[in-house]
Amino acid sequence: MLFNATARAADLQVAVAANFYRPMQQLAANFETKTGHHVGLSAGSTGKLFAQISNGAPFDVFIAADQTRPNALVKSGLAQAESQFTVAQGQLALWSNDPSLINGTPAVLQAQQLTKLAIASPKTAPYGAAAVQVLQHLKLYPAWQPKLIQGQNISHTYQYVSSGNVDAGFVAVSQIYHQGSLASGSAWIVPSDYHQPLNLDAVLLTRTTREKAAQDLLRYLASDEAKALIRSFGYQIID
Repeated sequence: MLFNATARAADLQVAVAANFYRPMQQLAANFETKTGHHVGLSAGSTGKLFAQISNGAPFDVFIAADQTRPNALVKSGLAQAESQFTVAQGQLALWSNDPSLINGTPAVLQAQQLTKLAIASPKTAPYGAAAVQVLQHLKLYPAWQPKLIQGQNISHTYQYVSSGNVDAGFVAVSQIYHQGSLASGSAWIVPSDYHQPLNLDAVLLTRTTREKAAQDLLRYLASDEAKALIRSFGYQIID
């Protein structure tokens, strides 16, 4: 896919779900090299970013960790329906910095060996809602509910576990995998049928004043080059 660098480069502002921040940093850098456009990234929970956009935040593109919020923006006239597409499908993992704690199964949850368990806020973060669904699927939610430590988003949840403040937590596979392998610690990759799909949808926001550059970015995210990079972070691509 070809992109023509323009004489007047645009400064794009992209609201991106926290789980997708690391791959989006690389994607943005590649896009900037190809086009000359600068891409500013604001990461957070999908729910909080949605609220900011609904209240007039000047973003050009929204990359959410679900389809519900982009759908709502389209319905309210704040996003262009024809621009919406699924960039990738995320994966959830139970992860610990301790390489011997998790043996690739949910046994540590079933044995209730942990005093605390970190998840993202289920109200604002789709990965947090998915973590609750996993515990419900395992019929363990009532036992774990009083022991849950909630991060504002999946990045905060990762920090709780990586810092050692919490022994384990549900995080995005993209946060703990590098080039297809677990970077550190131990993990259980949650089967996708244990929770609702974690589809990441991108959409062009109607208040953008940089529509051509924003459309170019969305086209790039759908390119084969971008898909290969996204897969390397542990995401699945839905063709």
